[in-house]
Order: sequence, then C-alpha cells, then structure tokens
Amino acid sequence: MNKVFTAVAASLLLTTAGIAADAAAGKTDYDKACKSCHGVSGTANPAIAKMMKVDMNDLGASVVQAQSDAALAAVITGGKGKMKPVATVNAANVVAFLRTLKK
Repeated sequence: MNKVFTAVAASLLLTTAGIAADAAAGKTDYDKACKSCHGVSGTANPAIAKMMKVDMNDLGASVVQAQSDAALAAVITGGKGKMKPVATVNAANVVAFLRTLKK
C-alpha cells in the first residue's frame, strides 16, 4: 500500500511540477544526495556497490532511461532494494537531470 501511495504521490508531483522541472536544480540535488553511490555521471560507485553487495544500473543506460518519469520519481522518493527513500530532494528535478545522462 505504501508503494502505491508513493507512486501516486510521485506521479502527481511530476504532473504538477514536471512541466517546470529544472535539470540544473536536479543536478544540485543529485550531487548532494545521490552522487556518492551513483557516481558523477550516473555510473555506480564500484566501492559502494561492492560494500552493499548490489548491482547498480548505469543511470544513463536504456534500462533506466526507458522508465517513466513517475517510475523514476517513485524510486527516488520510495527507495528500491537497499536504496533508502530520499525525501530531501525535488524528485521531478532529479528526474530531469537523470534524463540528461541518457547515452
């Protein structure tokens, strides 16, 4: 139920704020909250991945980029696997930044 609520909330956030999503502001949020694990360019930090015993997708890869903005925002705000939710960022802006990493 919590994941459904998170997905709906993320979808509403993107619907209302997605038009004005700011990739530059998203990069600032990403640098503060995401870069230590996901790397500067969206390629996973190998030391963190090894320590957590997880495989992290390159955020610019098609498997990530094919996801909807709402799905990506839901992962940011709700977490996934060992990734904890990140409530300190504007998910719409971070998603806008993630789109700039597309390969």
